[in-house]
Amino acid sequence: MLLREVAYARPASLAEALEILAADDGARALAGGQTLINVMKARAGSPDTLVDLSGIDDLKGIELGSDGTLEIGAMATYTEIMASSEARARPILGEVCAQIADVQVRNRGTIGGNVCTNDPTNHLPPLLAALGARFTIAGGDGERTVSSDDFFLGVYLTAVGAGELLTKVTIPAGRNDGFAAVTLGVEGTCIASAAASLNGSVRIALGCVDAVPVVLTPASDDADAVKQAVRDADLEPPSDVHASSDYRRHLAEVLAVRAVDQARGAA
Repeated sequence: MLLREVAYARPASLAEALEILAADDGARALAGGQTLINVMKARAGSPDTLVDLSGIDDLKGIELGSDGTLEIGAMATYTEIMASSEARARPILGEVCAQIADVQVRNRGTIGGNVCTNDPTNHLPPLLAALGARFTIAGGDGERTVSSDDFFLGVYLTAVGAGELLTKVTIPAGRNDGFAAVTLGVEGTCIASAAASLNGSVRIALGCVDAVPVVLTPASDDADAVKQAVRDADLEPPSDVHASSDYRRHLAEVLAVRAVDQARGAA
């Protein structure tokens, strides 16, 4: 289906992009476009103005601090993260990006677009929740930083408000991470997923079982402790054509243990 006519802007700076978004309630940011363009094609929604962020160099960098902290610009693509020597300081990032869709999507899709969409079937929200990422958001009143626990608010809803933009994702140092998922085919979205980080403490995030990643902090990385933490979460996953609620609840236990096992093996 053809798109309806919309205005188009390609700002060269973050300040210019924020100015356009503030002036037009119908303006929407365009990152990789892997979700927004399909929504527009389906006529499920359409902005009045597309604000293309691809010309803003300040949103594209990947930097590694001396303390191992990794900063990834919101417009960094999955392919760029996979190829980045800096991002290899946290190997799980490239490994998971390599599992997302196909080459064409990985060349266009961005880390910022993935997390700001916050589709429960996406790979990156539970991963970044498990890693304890922080999200920097810019708006007319300046910048603010939000923890992963406060960033994801609901399906397709995050702490990025009207007239604001996610500028970067900051990930603390660490290497002992894991990710496991059951997907719709080899390159499909997740039916259920789990990410784990064992850097100083045990932190697990479950995907596809709620509107936002469900974060667990079991007392140990023992399989029984991990399974019990999942059970204690009293999950009520949705049922759909791909999986029943009971099956997703079962997968949450299985995948959480697998993610922890992978994280332990990375130590």
